[in-house]
Amino acid sequence: MKTKTLKDVYVDELRDLYDAERQLIKAIPKMAKAATSEDLRKGFEEHLEQTKGHASRLEQILQGLGEAVKGKRCKGMEGIVTEGGEVMSEDYEGAVMDAALITAAQRVEHYEIAAYGSVQAFATLIGETEAAGLLEQTLAEEKKTDEKLSELSDEINSQAFEPSNSNEEMPDEEPKVKQRAAKAGSSR
Repeated sequence: MKTKTLKDVYVDELRDLYDAERQLIKAIPKMAKAATSEDLRKGFEEHLEQTKGHASRLEQILQGLGEAVKGKRCKGMEGIVTEGGEVMSEDYEGAVMDAALITAAQRVEHYEIAAYGSVQAFATLIGETEAAGLLEQTLAEEKKTDEKLSELSDEINSQAFEPSNSNEEMPDEEPKVKQRAAKAGSSR
C-alpha cells in the first residue's frame, strides 16, 4: 500500500472544493431568487459569477497537476447547502428572509475560507507557486464576499427587527454604542 503524501491530501482537498463550488453554482441562483433586498440579490448574482471562476481555477490547477478534473463529494458543503434550502422553505418574509439568507451565505463563506486557506498553504509548501497564487486570489474573493455580507447584514438586520410588528422589545441604545466602540477598537 502506497503511503499518502501531503500532495495526495492537496489533490483530495482540491477535488472536494471543486465539488463544493459546483454545488454552489446550483444553489446560489435559488438564494438570489429568494432575496427581497435588491443589493443582496445583486450580491448573490455577482458571487455566482465569481463562483464559476473559482471552479474554473480549480480545473486549471488540477489539470496543471496532471490530475483528472473531477470532484469528490463534499459532504460539508452538502450539509450547508441543505440548511440554506431549509431557510428558504421557512415562512420568513422580506428583511427577515434576507437576514436568514445572509446567515446561510456566511456559513458558506466561512467554510470556503477555511478550505481555501488550507489548500493555499499546501500549494505553497509543495512548491506549486502558480496554484498558490490562484488559490490566494480565490481566498481573497471569499473574504471580500464575507465582508460584503456583514455590511449588508447591518442594514438588513435592523430592517428585520421591527419591534412594532412583533413581541420583541427595543434594546437600550447603550449596548449598541458599546458594541460600536468595541468594534472600532478591535479594528485598530
